[in-house]
Amino acid sequence: IWPSIIWLFPLCFPHRRFDMLEIKGLVKSFHSRRVIDHLDFHAGRGEIIHIKGQNGCGKSTLFKIICDILDKDEGTIHLDDGVLIENPGFLENRTLKENLKYLLSLTRSQVDEAHLRKLCTFFFLDLEEKSKMKAYSVGMRQKAGIIQAVMEGQDLILFDEPTRGLDEESVGRFGELVTRLASDGKCVVIASHDTLDDIVFTSRYRMDGGKLRESAR
Repeated sequence: IWPSIIWLFPLCFPHRRFDMLEIKGLVKSFHSRRVIDHLDFHAGRGEIIHIKGQNGCGKSTLFKIICDILDKDEGTIHLDDGVLIENPGFLENRTLKENLKYLLSLTRSQVDEAHLRKLCTFFFLDLEEKSKMKAYSVGMRQKAGIIQAVMEGQDLILFDEPTRGLDEESVGRFGELVTRLASDGKCVVIASHDTLDDIVFTSRYRMDGGKLRESAR
């Protein structure tokens, strides 16, 4: 299973008086196990937020509920702009270029290949590479997923374990990208086991007991 990367398709909503993302009293249980327990959370423009926690603590479940992939049991979620869609995966017998162009074509009539090429070069990938996606390494696929997540200039981006499989230089590039996104007024929320010390986070949280608790690291 490839690490999830979630991105935002812009969609117009009436103006509301809350942050880009606001969650209140969120509850989610699986059978008798409560994974998310009256969780509150908010995120605004220009923020870079880190959520750390062990496997099974509920990080991915939280993201899937935000994306409307899973139903919540209780609570409210407000998005200032957009509908979230989880990474659909890759067409394994197609090239990177074919995959990215196809995904862009779902929401755009024109594809800016120069923009795609710039993103690929930034992450040491060749947009014109003829190899099929099934031949890509874990790290190469992860970089392709990051490109896929940001290529449309979305305002809210959720990353679930985005640096898994990346080499040190690519992790550094990811940090540069996130910093640039925040400086452009985007909101980035990252869930990971790693502390990602190269990224200057505006807030850090630890997910434990179904709640988010502010954390120094």
